Amino acid sequence: MMAHEFGLVRRILKECSGLNLGEDKQDMLEGKLRPLLREFNLPTLSHLVLAMMKPDAHELRSRVAQAATVQESYFFRDKAPFHYFADVMLPTLMAKREAERRIRIWCAAAAAGQEPYSLAMELAECNGKLLGWTVEIVATDFVEDALNRARRGLYSQFEVQRGLPVSFLVKYFKKVENGWEISQDIRRRVKFRTHNLLDDSQTLGMFDVIFCRNVMIYFDEATKRAVLARLAAQLAPDGYLVLGAAETATGISHEFIPVQESLHGVFQFTPQAAAAAEARWHKAAPDAVRPVYASIPR
Repeated sequence: MMAHEFGLVRRILKECSGLNLGEDKQDMLEGKLRPLLREFNLPTLSHLVLAMMKPDAHELRSRVAQAATVQESYFFRDKAPFHYFADVMLPTLMAKREAERRIRIWCAAAAAGQEPYSLAMELAECNGKLLGWTVEIVATDFVEDALNRARRGLYSQFEVQRGLPVSFLVKYFKKVENGWEISQDIRRRVKFRTHNLLDDSQTLGMFDVIFCRNVMIYFDEATKRAVLARLAAQLAPDGYLVLGAAETATGISHEFIPVQESLHGVFQFTPQAAAAAEARWHKAAPDAVRPVYASIPR
């Protein structure tokens, strides 16, 4: 791939996925794109770039963006946010949602499903505390291959050894020929949908908790601001936004502040932003019932 071709691909990747690829990543990108040559019957990467520039090459551009995306994930990554979810977020929201008895969680950029399944296992550990409650986990990604893997719930020995407690492996997984299969009970708690963070999120509905971790590190400042604004538009006034350990909304979005406990990566609305979110919340559901739930497949 020539230097100018690499520049063209970098531009298309940013437009399609927000990925802000560094100039030193050409070798890495070429390695990720080579498998597409056989898929699209193209002889060289230069031919791939030429094909991408055609006006009707939407599918090819999407596949290139998906192939270049980092799909690194593992169970209970960084641990602290999951403990905070179980110990603080969930009990707090349950106290506030007692009348409605419904909580919605969005896992954005969910990759192969380890994060939403980690949350589902935390919920399963609540025993009877959630009896009579509806807790929905909506997990999204724009990479179809990753979503298909997530729906299957099949993981290798290496993947289940990364962060997953042995007690959870025994309790929630079954050993099969090709690895470990997560239980049907855990799988049914998560609904997977195709969604690009660069697109409008209104069709997903409103959420009480949004996990969007370890993805914005690949975006430039303008893209981060735009994505945070979209996430804010879908978050409850008293909801929680959870970013990655190396990510922050401070200095990028005026709508979020860290939680009082100063737990790294967990944010809530500022008082002013919470008031604006309250207005959006009631406009979406003036009778205190959020009809957007009906848009999510059960």
